Amino acid sequence: MQTIKLKISDKVYDNLMWLLSKFNKDEVEILSDTESYIDNQKYLQNELNEILTGKAKFHSIEEFEKHLDDSIS
Repeated sequence: MQTIKLKISDKVYDNLMWLLSKFNKDEVEILSDTESYIDNQKYLQNELNEILTGKAKFHSIEEFEKHLDDSIS
């Protein structure tokens, strides 16, 4: 499935939404840019930037398991 982002004029918005609603959810799903979606997108972009610039800190499986065991105890 492909995802596109459109900027729609207020004049045609209702008509376009009507048309899209005629498809079933397997064919077209309407996604909205809610505030939480935008916040998540910014957070993930910042995380990616830290990885790409070498500022991110990574942990081994052993470190993760020790931390998990310590948290459970």
